[in-house]
Amino acid sequence: MNPTDAAALPLLGYLRMESDDLVRRIQDVRRRWGPKLLILAHHYQRDDVVAMTDLRGDSYQLSATAAGNDECRAIVFCGVHFMAETADVLANAPGLVARRGGEQVDVILPDVEAGCSMADLADVDQVEACWRQLAKVIDVEDVTPVTYINSSASLKAFCGRHGGIVCTSSNAAAVVDWAFARRSRVLFFPDQHLGRNTALAMGLTAEAMPIWDPEATSLGGNDAETLRAGRVILWRGHCSVHQAFLPEHVREVRRRVPGVKVIVHPECRHDVVAEADLAGSTGRIIREIEASPPGTHWAVGTELNLVNRLRHEHPEQEIECLAPSVAVCPTMFRIDLARLCWSLENLDAGTPVNIIRVDDEVARWALVALERMLEVK
Repeated sequence: MNPTDAAALPLLGYLRMESDDLVRRIQDVRRRWGPKLLILAHHYQRDDVVAMTDLRGDSYQLSATAAGNDECRAIVFCGVHFMAETADVLANAPGLVARRGGEQVDVILPDVEAGCSMADLADVDQVEACWRQLAKVIDVEDVTPVTYINSSASLKAFCGRHGGIVCTSSNAAAVVDWAFARRSRVLFFPDQHLGRNTALAMGLTAEAMPIWDPEATSLGGNDAETLRAGRVILWRGHCSVHQAFLPEHVREVRRRVPGVKVIVHPECRHDVVAEADLAGSTGRIIREIEASPPGTHWAVGTELNLVNRLRHEHPEQEIECLAPSVAVCPTMFRIDLARLCWSLENLDAGTPVNIIRVDDEVARWALVALERMLEVK
């Protein structure tokens, strides 16, 4: 059901409400639904939204946890579109639906326009076209497609159909190892920086990582020999937030704060990762800061909402954003208390809006790629 359906409660009235009223009404729905409802928040969400949710975490962790909850019958995902798709694929896996007696879990995204700049840089038609062009110069049966979790369900399904796999920022190295144990080349999409940082840490050279530009007229902007020599073919994609961090940001904070520790997300450019003290997933960033002694000064290269939350949760440390001018994730920021309340009250009224439902065949193959990831140790 779409927001324009006549039976649905209109959004406009919610946008005019005071925060206190929205919080009260959200809590009322949560009490009525109890354990049948799970509200999930990605780490990059704004604080007032996070305060209204049941679980906070990375996208895959949230989806997997919700899918494993036998009481849950509706998920409201305060994140972005690909996250809600992954939650639908996992929560409505055939085995789980059968265990619920055929009942599906509705996955709701409070704002369907909450997308992902990285995920939008690769669509399935582009990847299919890439695969066809690669087949003209190399044996694609010797290529493992690897998609970052920050991608559409259709790209995960592509990987499922072609012997490929999904990775997260925390298990990318293990996944690429898995891929190389089976075939000699990897096609890594949509984030070139995570792919490059992972492969360089594994000992590959930059020369072994040609970049595939989906906008190029032929062979992704490469010649045939470059592709034949490549081990990891990197898609020209990136996160708009993480790509904005620069090496000069690292140098400036080191000049200004002697002894500062710099930690960045592996979606950052390699020259930033190379100058940082540590690079790791959102989960690792949180764990490193939690484990640090009082008085540690951190400069953190990731999304601003998370950095600010870490600063508030750890007043015993000095925590700042590596580049304070870097914006919050603009698409994640679309979800606010008004849209969360609107989606919850429509669910409660029996007029659910913004249900994210992945096509059955796409979901089947996407689940194959996700399950392969779970087998990687």
